[in-house]
Amino acid sequence: MRLEGQRESANVEDRRGRRMIRGGGVGCGGLLLVIVVALLLGKDPSQLLQLLQSTQSGVEQTLPAPGGPGPGQADQLGQFARRVLGSTEDVWGAIFAQSGQRYPQPRLVLFSEAAQSACGYSSAAVGPFYCPADQQVYLDLSFFDEMSRRLGAPGDFAQAYVIAHEVGHHVQNVLGISDQVTAAQQRARSEAEANQLSVRLELQADCLAGVWAFHAHQQTKLLEPGDVEEGLNAAAAIGDDRLQGLGQGYVQPESWTHGSSEQRVQWLRRGLQGGDLNACKTL
Repeated sequence: MRLEGQRESANVEDRRGRRMIRGGGVGCGGLLLVIVVALLLGKDPSQLLQLLQSTQSGVEQTLPAPGGPGPGQADQLGQFARRVLGSTEDVWGAIFAQSGQRYPQPRLVLFSEAAQSACGYSSAAVGPFYCPADQQVYLDLSFFDEMSRRLGAPGDFAQAYVIAHEVGHHVQNVLGISDQVTAAQQRARSEAEANQLSVRLELQADCLAGVWAFHAHQQTKLLEPGDVEEGLNAAAAIGDDRLQGLGQGYVQPESWTHGSSEQRVQWLRRGLQGGDLNACKTL
């Protein structure tokens, strides 16, 4: 990829080098205090205790992570992520402007091990994700090493595709597509039907990642020989069928949430071929 000269996005929060610790429960002394306060207020002690525990479960402390890079520390992967995000901002800003709309830029949060978002507490094990409640993309950059080492999907465009896919979810959120899918899932008659809607949403995000790459190449000659193959290889590597095969030794299509390797390759390629937003109608 040719990212030299591409501006770095300012919409990045670097939480790397910090680790999150969950708040503890109520001790014996605290329990006695809750009971006394409840009786003084004329409240049910169990209700007050329940409220206190639910509040504490979401409390986190931020402590330095030993040996990790500090927040804001310049490094190659961080710079790469900021430049890719900057490119997505330029491309989607231009696409939205063509239809007279403004593109609200998402924020990228780089974290280590775990992160607290408006969607809840998530460990790095869930992989990169987008939270529509705060319009932020969350990424532990160690996922790129996992892609290369364990899944056999190396390359800078493979990494950029991951970021662009999550930004694709932001585009869906802004356009109201995500809300439509959520409403349809609530009306679904079965878990399998709801999963199918999730699959279609994810495949559309793959297509939108391809749309970004097409237009970024038109703007800045982003892609180099072999980049497209890297992206398609990455899409195949993180298909539900392949991940299930690696993780549990068998495949359960009814439980897919992101689509098969073949589907993910198909829709990423569709976006790459023409950069047409209307070609990404998976729903």
